Amino acid sequence: MKKQQKSTKDCSEHEKPVAQCGLPSVADRKLDAQIDPGREFLIRYIEKKWVNNTVLNYYFFNAPASWRASDSQKQAVRNAFKEWKQLGIGLDFVEVNNPESAEIRIGFQSGASWSYVGRDAIDYASNKSERTVNFGWDLTTAFGKDTALHEIGHVLGFPHEHQNPNAGIIWDVDEVNKSFSGPPNNWDEEKIKYNILRKVSAAEVDGSNWDKNSIMHYRFNAGLIKSPAVYQNRSLIPTPGLSAVDKTEVVKFYPDTSQKQLAELKPFLSKIVKLAAGQQIDYVIKPGISRKYTMQTFGTMDTVMVLFEDDNGKPVYLSGDDDSGTKYNSKIETRLLSGRTYYLRLRLYYSTGTGQGGVMLW
Repeated sequence: MKKQQKSTKDCSEHEKPVAQCGLPSVADRKLDAQIDPGREFLIRYIEKKWVNNTVLNYYFFNAPASWRASDSQKQAVRNAFKEWKQLGIGLDFVEVNNPESAEIRIGFQSGASWSYVGRDAIDYASNKSERTVNFGWDLTTAFGKDTALHEIGHVLGFPHEHQNPNAGIIWDVDEVNKSFSGPPNNWDEEKIKYNILRKVSAAEVDGSNWDKNSIMHYRFNAGLIKSPAVYQNRSLIPTPGLSAVDKTEVVKFYPDTSQKQLAELKPFLSKIVKLAAGQQIDYVIKPGISRKYTMQTFGTMDTVMVLFEDDNGKPVYLSGDDDSGTKYNSKIETRLLSGRTYYLRLRLYYSTGTGQGGVMLW
């Protein structure tokens, strides 16, 4: 994946390549062909992120045997979740004993480490017997610790930093293909392109400057990069651990709002929604009657709307709808029970005009 500590950042052309994270290939989400570029930019920027205050349940597979890990390996992953959480983010991570209850399902098959990026875990790995994350080597080393942090960064929705279009990296394509097609990665050209040579959408990094010390950055041996020229004869080795930019970016997307009082969404009383792109508003719902309810946004807005039920203080996912890139509004229809508490979370991608719309329960 990235980062091994060395006494020097220079390396010879004979240094052996290191194993890296190889993401599953996922096609870009299809949007309307005539979509406004500004609208597309904001959708791409946010689409893989979770709504804030989501509880991500994670599960360690015990079978098949090749997916099973020792307690020390599992603890290294728990520590990585904890390190991200301790930054003060609004997401929570809970270990569960059943894959049916888990959005994040973790295996430890030797040889390759990878993860789906953010919400791709539920969009492209809906089968609960599938892994959404795999760790392929020892996580108790310094390199392994960074591997765990890196893969959890993908879980949170962050792409590879070396694919940031603002990095200005010009690759020696032949040398990159030669290096990564051999051991220990043994990738084909398509996988090399997807994980290294391909530039991610500018929207995914929102114009951010290249952070060569990001936990989401690979380490690269000398001779793979033509520009910046300094790395023609020098390894690019990020500083171990989370960078200052990593910490800032994750808090920006997932701020801690646990002390905020939630407005109540009541039947037939609409609420004005006035948000900037990327912002989120949460409502509490306390049904007086057990019946089928409809929740829907109104106005020209691209939104993702997710409904949770309170289970002894823990929000449990019930349903969601993402209308972005369409002519429709987010809409959820489901049965709610009297005496229960529900949370409706609404995140805005894009809105025309003033950024104002509405949401209603009936």
